[in-house]
Amino acid sequence: MRRTIVFCDFDGTVTENDNIISIMKEFAPEEWIALKDAVLSQEISIQEGVGKMFSLLPSHLKQNIISYLEQSVRIRPGFPELLQFCRERDIPFYIVSGGMDFFVHPLLKRFDSISGIYCNQADFKGERIRIDWPYTCGEECSGECGCCKPTIINQLSTEGDFKVVIGDSITDLKAAYAADFVLARDFLAKKCEELAIPHETFDTFHDCASILSKLEGVGV
Repeated sequence: MRRTIVFCDFDGTVTENDNIISIMKEFAPEEWIALKDAVLSQEISIQEGVGKMFSLLPSHLKQNIISYLEQSVRIRPGFPELLQFCRERDIPFYIVSGGMDFFVHPLLKRFDSISGIYCNQADFKGERIRIDWPYTCGEECSGECGCCKPTIINQLSTEGDFKVVIGDSITDLKAAYAADFVLARDFLAKKCEELAIPHETFDTFHDCASILSKLEGVGV
């Protein structure tokens, strides 16, 4: 039986809303909207667009942003149960996120059974927030992804593994190409349908556990 590995997005997937979009709506000047639209239309790379969006924000807002997210973020129902499902079946579960360390790690600290967390890093030393990109694209990808999900997937998996991606947005599209199966919602679900990428849609992580239990190759 093939080993199954799950690679799960964070913003808009683990959380019900996209935290970067929420931050921009609350704190950024309106210039962020054009940058967001350019990323979604793939006119500019995710790395360029997200970097420029955060550069609109003064560094002194760090604690305000953290407090805002701690009060407003909602975890999608069924997340602890999906982690338990994977733990009981020895399925590695990785968070692979285009989000930022200063909010991804605190929001996930109460959950165990996560095999690893990969995300971008925010630098608050200057006048404005600067984003560092520790997981840039490898040789197999040239898309300036920021946090390059296909590269991470390839590094953490071996030939023959059954790779499952869970996601919702443009930042998950290249990961979907690298997966054997995708659990998708929102933008990603539409793109998987258009591009004939093997997938099923979900609303909660209870749905994800149910779908995983039925997939051939999952150790159940």
